[in-house]
Amino acid sequence: MRLFFIILFVMPIEIYCQSNFEKGEKLFTQEKYTLAKPIFIDFLRENPNHLKTIEYLGDIAGHLKDWDNAILYYNKLKQGNPKEANYYYKYGGALGMKAKDSNKFKALGMIGEVKESFEKAIELNPRHIEARWALIEIYLQLPGIVGGSEKKASSYANQLLKLSQVDGFLAKGYIDEYFDRYNSAETNYLKAHAIGNSNTTFQKLFNLYKNKMNKPQKAEEFKNQFIK
Repeated sequence: MRLFFIILFVMPIEIYCQSNFEKGEKLFTQEKYTLAKPIFIDFLRENPNHLKTIEYLGDIAGHLKDWDNAILYYNKLKQGNPKEANYYYKYGGALGMKAKDSNKFKALGMIGEVKESFEKAIELNPRHIEARWALIEIYLQLPGIVGGSEKKASSYANQLLKLSQVDGFLAKGYIDEYFDRYNSAETNYLKAHAIGNSNTTFQKLFNLYKNKMNKPQKAEEFKNQFIK
């Protein structure tokens, strides 16, 4: 009888906590981040090691451009599960965005840890596509004097080509476009589009024709062809 009352008392608490988490999750999927945030914070107080809640709070902080809290939550995720590649990827992304918003001197002091986080994500998950894209961006954006390198960016593009031909050709096209090699960019984007035929591959070519190659007529013809 005593056991029955203990179960009767404990079960409503568990149901309440679970329903609270599900409520926050539903609001998150609806992109109602400011409403979901306090629900997840309350749930985390009762369940301090609940990794999915910590991840949601990190994601919310990221959506709200609150990089300090995003870094804090993603760092907790790394500590809670140091073998999960995506936690390192998200931590590196938040740290990179904070560096981008910081002064140049402070940013340079952070960039090493940003790269290490993405590299760790690839080490833990050799098929991690997003971390390679992030490293391509870093090596393109950084000045050569502090580690920027087209060669290193291209090496990650080549890795992407082996994992996903669409991503690989998009990455190669992106590097060409960054250095104003528009004809080469077009060739690579066309290869990506021939394989993927997606909104992403279309948009890359459309923007290239319209905004970089000054070919608005070709952009419209390509658009009409894609719609058909």
